[in-house]
Amino acid sequence: MQPLRPIPEAPYRVADPAPAGGAGTADDPIRVAGFEGAGPAPVLLVCEHASNAFPARFGSLGLTERDRESHIAWDLGALDLARALAGELCAPVIFSRVSRLLFDLNRPPGAPDAIAERSDATDVPGNTGLSASERQARVDAIHAPWVTALASAIDAVRPAALISLHSFTPVFAGRPRTTKVGIIHDRDARLASAVLARTGDQGWERNRPYGPADGVTHTLRTFAQPRGLLPLMIEVRSDLLNSAAAVHGVAGALARVLVPSLEACGVPMRDRAA
Repeated sequence: MQPLRPIPEAPYRVADPAPAGGAGTADDPIRVAGFEGAGPAPVLLVCEHASNAFPARFGSLGLTERDRESHIAWDLGALDLARALAGELCAPVIFSRVSRLLFDLNRPPGAPDAIAERSDATDVPGNTGLSASERQARVDAIHAPWVTALASAIDAVRPAALISLHSFTPVFAGRPRTTKVGIIHDRDARLASAVLARTGDQGWERNRPYGPADGVTHTLRTFAQPRGLLPLMIEVRSDLLNSAAAVHGVAGALARVLVPSLEACGVPMRDRAA
């Protein structure tokens, strides 16, 4: 497999047209989820950290514009990758429309980092010292509608596999990361093992830079494994997603591995709709 290479010079773009912070009014309903594609399909793609939107009722959480555009607010390039991979696999994708700093949709409501008071080296003033009722209001406004939307998408698509797509920053807590693509799983490692058996590319690693002990497999544990769906989480280092060409290159590389891996796990892919 041709190795993935970073393309550092190209800027990121806001991939999702969800309203940015300050748009609308405090009383406007929050569009928590977006869905693209059609079912049934063998695979459902999920992108929990797709957007850096801050609906008006939450303000800016006391963050600068630079903070709200950085990796602490969303997974840079992840929605672009999800859409490109959806095209490669002829699969639908469900994605978030609000920043993970408001509520991390890949965490249960009781997790301390579901509403992070600090992310990387940045304090989040608007998340600090929230009362139980304020936290519950976030759960009701963001987490609960997402759970409903994702469950409805699974019912509509009837997938055999659920794949969660993320990106991670190349430098975290001042330390460079050498992992290029993280292939992450919880207790069901069937699809992850099939993928890793086919990569042959240095930098594709199991449960790196995160794993189950870090609490990142919530979507897999809550929505995939109980339904008997093949679960997989993919983390791509964000400097590999810095241009449209790079995104499509990564999507193609992932598809070339995922299709035979899914088939090896009993999911028919070759005859999917074009």
